[in-house]
Amino acid sequence: MSRGFLRRFAHFLSIWLLTAAITWPQTRPPQRQPQPPPDPYNQLDSNPTLFYVLAAINAAGYDEQADSSTNSPLRGRVRDYLAKQNLASLAPLKRFVRDHKPKNPAAELGQYISFALWSKGAPDFTPANPDLPQPADADALYEFPPLLAAFYREANLAELWRQAQPDYDRAIAQFTEPLTFAVQQVNAYLRHVNTGVRRGRFQVLIDLMGAPNQVQMRNYVYDYIIVVTPAVEQPVGDIRHAYLRYLVDPLAARYAEELQKKARLGEYALQSPILDQPYRDDFVRLATESFIKAVESRLDRRSALAEQAAREGFVLAPAFAELLQQYERQEVAMQLYFPDLVSGIDVKREQQRLARIDFLKERPVRSYRVTSVVKPPELTGVAKTLDDADQLFLDREKGTANTVKAKELFLKALQETEQKPMHARAYYGLARIALLERDPETADRFFRKILELEPDPATKAWALVYIGKLSDSQGEKEPAQENYKAALAVQGISDLARQEAQRGLTGAFARNPKSKEQE
Repeated sequence: MSRGFLRRFAHFLSIWLLTAAITWPQTRPPQRQPQPPPDPYNQLDSNPTLFYVLAAINAAGYDEQADSSTNSPLRGRVRDYLAKQNLASLAPLKRFVRDHKPKNPAAELGQYISFALWSKGAPDFTPANPDLPQPADADALYEFPPLLAAFYREANLAELWRQAQPDYDRAIAQFTEPLTFAVQQVNAYLRHVNTGVRRGRFQVLIDLMGAPNQVQMRNYVYDYIIVVTPAVEQPVGDIRHAYLRYLVDPLAARYAEELQKKARLGEYALQSPILDQPYRDDFVRLATESFIKAVESRLDRRSALAEQAAREGFVLAPAFAELLQQYERQEVAMQLYFPDLVSGIDVKREQQRLARIDFLKERPVRSYRVTSVVKPPELTGVAKTLDDADQLFLDREKGTANTVKAKELFLKALQETEQKPMHARAYYGLARIALLERDPETADRFFRKILELEPDPATKAWALVYIGKLSDSQGEKEPAQENYKAALAVQGISDLARQEAQRGLTGAFARNPKSKEQE
């Protein structure tokens, strides 16, 4: 029996199995056979925990695009209903949402989506996996569960969820056909057959309570979850991209060693002014995204997409797009063909191509026809004073005048309010300015003052890190180590502060006590 016949038969069998998996009805297996695992992809659903979380923050001050006509009518009905209730649990919830509102309005929804997906849900909303770290963007919401649980009970959100089901059913029905087509399109191109062996799932969740035109992807261990809100245009392309990532990520990880042999090409990507940092730091990730964009260019029959991807920094996309033409002319599934595809990349040839590339200076922006956009509320009073001071301090490279003005505003903030958290922020600014002025004694005093003033977690953690560094500068190792450890124990510490505290524990900032005497 010829090898060509075997390959053609294997290709026929894979397509037959794929078609069967898509079109045949589910049948119950014989009694003594185990049930097959659930299909890990093409799941389209709603999520009650996501509804509870977003209903709560809508009642408590989350107003992004609240009056846009693109919103689901459900969002307005729920907001109106909750606004008419006299709920004791709402006041502390409003304070929490106000205090955890990021400067970037787009990040506000993201942190609550991450919280909801990581939560085990009602009635207490604690983490589903307490032994694993929280998603980074939801790390600061550690005090949210009891506030949400109280609001859930008092507002009877379970009943609201029951009443919302028809709205979600209609939204899911609108997505079913285009999503099914997108998944089948990818499966057919990659010649992927679900065997039920892979861990994890691909799931699309419909959210009707968030601002419109949002597509948010989360990858938790083996699970890939996409959350989509109402949109002018169904984001099927974004969902298809996420599904490609779900299938390709394990493939790229399996053949990471082969990909690394082409890592010299990643040096060209560093010249892109718009390429995100994770792709700069991880060549395998860069290559994976380049491959996905190349597949999309072939699926859409638009070769220019691969060239544009390269100009955005995904420098392997044109090479992959050309090699995919060879893949299309043979019969082996991508799962087996991928190492041949990678080995087909001619590094010298690609270096010549990339030497001539004209990288984009600005990131392409997709526009939506949103009829009304709600701008973030303007800061007033001491909040504006502190924000202005922070901006001047960040712009201190532009001249000493900015630092002097920032100092004046931080001092002004101390006079404008008696709120301890606001005082903590002002002293944090003054302490950093004291360091710039080479006045470590004043800086140390201000950083320690912060710890007496109910600072927010981020400010508290940084104050402890700075106190540790100042102790290290004096050769005081034990106090320094105690402060680094205290900083790491703060719930809500930022990633950068955590890294600095960990470096401090290794002795990175330590100074020999004798060196002071030798000066």
